[in-house]
Order: sequence, then C-alpha cells, then structure tokens
Amino acid sequence: MNDLENAVGQYIVYHDVLKKTNPERILYLAVDEEAYEGIFSEPIGKLMLENQRLNLVAFHKLEEVIIEWIPSVNINK
Repeated sequence: MNDLENAVGQYIVYHDVLKKTNPERILYLAVDEEAYEGIFSEPIGKLMLENQRLNLVAFHKLEEVIIEWIPSVNINK
C-alpha cells in the first residue's frame, strides 16, 4: 500500500508539471505485471482504475513487453 501511495503521489506531481510545461504529453504510471495483478486486483486498486485517477501501463519485467495500456478518460482532459 505504501508503494502505491508513493507512486501515485509522484504521478500527481509529474502529471501537474507536465500539464503546465508540455500539455501535449500524456503521463502513464508503469507497473510490472506482479504489481498490476497484485494491488490493482485489490479493492483499492480497482477503485483507482474505476475512478480513472491515472493512466496505467503494465509490463512484463523479464520479456520487456507491455501487457496492458489503461488510459484514463478523466485525467487526460
């Protein structure tokens, strides 16, 4: 849970800075498959995805491939 709180906090800071300095860029929080299947399958993670609080990309660490893109409709406005 602490890792999620820290990651989301950093994401918000970077998102706000990018929105001001490079508004055409879209920021994604990258998480490995283990974190994606862990925290984002729990109620708090599902809630964040349902509320579209962040753009998320999940990747396979060893194969170095993206397994899921989850853009947020709300945050990219």
